[in-house]
Amino acid sequence: MSKSEKTRSKCKQFRDLLKSSELEFILEAHNGVSARIAEQSGFKGLWGSGLALSAQFGVRDSNEASWTQIIDMLEFMSDVTSIPILLDGDTGYGNFNNMRRLVTKLEQRDIAGVCIEDKQFPKTNSFIDGERQPLADVDEFCGKIKAGKDSQSDDDFSVVARVEALIAGWDMHEALRRAEAYHQAGADAILIHSKLSSAEEILGFAAEWAGRSPLVIVPTKYFSTPTDVFRKAGIDLVIWANHMIRAAIAAMENISQQIHQQQSLVNVEDQIASVNKIFSLQGAEELSQAQSRYLKRKEESHAIVLAASRGSSLHELTEDKPKVMLSIGGKPLLRRLVDEFKKQSVNKITVVAGYKAEAVDISGIDVCVNDSYDKTSELSSLACAESAFNDNMLIMYGDVLFRGYILSDLLDHKADMVVVVDSMKENTSISGAPDYAYCTCEDDRSLLKQEVFIKHIAEQQPAEFGEPNGRWIGMLKVSLKGRQWLHDALLELSAQDNFEQLTVPDLLNHLVAKGKVIHVHYISGHWLDVNSLEDIDRASDFTYGQ
Repeated sequence: MSKSEKTRSKCKQFRDLLKSSELEFILEAHNGVSARIAEQSGFKGLWGSGLALSAQFGVRDSNEASWTQIIDMLEFMSDVTSIPILLDGDTGYGNFNNMRRLVTKLEQRDIAGVCIEDKQFPKTNSFIDGERQPLADVDEFCGKIKAGKDSQSDDDFSVVARVEALIAGWDMHEALRRAEAYHQAGADAILIHSKLSSAEEILGFAAEWAGRSPLVIVPTKYFSTPTDVFRKAGIDLVIWANHMIRAAIAAMENISQQIHQQQSLVNVEDQIASVNKIFSLQGAEELSQAQSRYLKRKEESHAIVLAASRGSSLHELTEDKPKVMLSIGGKPLLRRLVDEFKKQSVNKITVVAGYKAEAVDISGIDVCVNDSYDKTSELSSLACAESAFNDNMLIMYGDVLFRGYILSDLLDHKADMVVVVDSMKENTSISGAPDYAYCTCEDDRSLLKQEVFIKHIAEQQPAEFGEPNGRWIGMLKVSLKGRQWLHDALLELSAQDNFEQLTVPDLLNHLVAKGKVIHVHYISGHWLDVNSLEDIDRASDFTYGQ
């Protein structure tokens, strides 16, 4: 459906409400959520109340919110609904020229009509000192109506003239005189307003008006009048004018007071809408469907974190917790690692715990336990997590800190298996026994990615491999074929008598020996691991400001 067809459709819907043989009703809405709720409740149209729209901005109903701000909010309301909106346009926001521009802008945003009142700009709400508010000159107001009608491009766009004579303390004769003038000027309907608690004035006006054109009322003050009375009086449209904003305010005051007093959410959770309800009103399901239709879904990355060891060289600091739960700059080491994963949309994270596994208490992870952590090494821990293996997977030591770009670049690598190697061979910030990496060529520090492969990884420096090209930092990415390589290698190595002592470098060397190509992603510093008390100080400096 084209924009013009949609505009015509909503304008026609509202025109049909005005001309209906039945009494019709529209409900106030003040933002997209309230508009959608009103439509879901069954209402055929919406009232863009000046009072409610001003209130949701937190300003007075005295044109303190600009007309462009009002129109911006109406656009949101119109976009999420299929029913027409009648704007409470106050005095038209100025003279006839402002009225012309207002109508043009409303039609552009698919708004079905505007109601303007015969008061002077800037206006004040009718129920605040209404009898002291001067009314507009009749001829001037008629000119404003004509300007609006001449400006509309859709024949069904409606201009409703609101008569404030009864509010301002004038008699019935003046109200009827003004209504007839506005009718002759081209108004599509007359809204007659009253602030009395009884409907007598309104019913008297309706009888005198005698159906000359559609008649609209706003029974905010005379709310106790039975609706059948309005039917019998020949009223065409009833506006429930401010009840959504009032309901929202009452509910928010109640809930906020309870939360403040009780310092708990336990007693309020059942009184408020669920988060899923908000998602529903926001159209989250439609977005999910659109994403599956239009976006090529990136394969979800998983992560396996090996964190079963105590970190005994940290002495009393790890008496009651494993190394990965030590605080680094105010956050557990594992929390920092998980946060880096989350930043890169790696949301499925499996942590292999062992020593003091019950102390591994971090949200957003799955935990599996290597019960034999004190007798086994890294491959045994990795095997514990095999049920979590994925075609796009990271394997990482739990005591590593790094700059985020390293993980981001690794995730972009397309190889079946790739390891991260630091080419800074004399990195004094790294403690512990190094895993020397021997590669097919040195890091050339170029902007273009090199084709570099692993030849061997070892803690010692075997003479047959010469000088190492760097050190493996404990970070590995596995994709597609690489997952099968990993599965097969674990199966083969588990048959060896020394399997419980084997490490991840042993697995990588096994794969290289079988002819598998393991790519190298070179970095130059910007990482460290935590093995000693001195490392904790260095790690705190490393994470400062993060």
